[in-house]
Amino acid sequence: MKLQGKTVIVTGGGRDIGRACALRLAGEGANVAINYFASADSAQATVDEITAAGGKAIAVQGDLCKSEGVDALVSATVEAFGSIDILVNNAGGLIARKSISEMSVEHWLAVMDLNVTSTFMMTKAVLAHMKSGAIVNIASQAGRDGGGGGAMAYGAAKGAIMTMTRGLAKELGPDIRVNALCPGMIDTDFHNIFTKPEVRKNVEAATPLKRQGLPEDVANMVYFLASDESSFVTGANFDINGGTLFS
Repeated sequence: MKLQGKTVIVTGGGRDIGRACALRLAGEGANVAINYFASADSAQATVDEITAAGGKAIAVQGDLCKSEGVDALVSATVEAFGSIDILVNNAGGLIARKSISEMSVEHWLAVMDLNVTSTFMMTKAVLAHMKSGAIVNIASQAGRDGGGGGAMAYGAAKGAIMTMTRGLAKELGPDIRVNALCPGMIDTDFHNIFTKPEVRKNVEAATPLKRQGLPEDVANMVYFLASDESSFVTGANFDINGGTLFS
């Protein structure tokens, strides 16, 4: 187990990609602190699955758009495990599809806070406890191609995270590596809620691998970037989309 003794925070870890990341990293021996906002049952089920397998995990509710939620998560992690070695910034979301003509300033700011500000505040907060290690940000294919209809604000937010990843890699190296993933069509509640079934089928058909991705596909890449197996990789934004978009 290549992360034995390491401590990981996974934000938005109660379901979908975050849950898969928590389970994958715990399976490599890491202690895992799972943040969730509303997915209490799923977050606790993830903790139970990790502990049943002999691992260590906690779940901490919190709104990471607010400093109080960020500070509580970091404090609970340090209290439980003593240190922080890996941060997976997975919290984020689209909120709603809105064209610019429909969009209020309040919606724009909410999307930016949920995706960009939360990533900024979490990264800043862990640095006092993280002398070395890795940060993995979850961006999106939308950060490269602008997203689908009504996703301009989300795409802009994920593009900001990609740029933040590059800047942080320069600032925090050599001790802390910072990378990001840009998932395409992954079979999660995100697309269950925001993407029509016929659109998903069309994307599958146009994808060289002829399927949607799974949360576990993303989690496997997160593990690689969090581990020493990627020790000479930093500042990179990796596509994980089955070949839908090449960059």
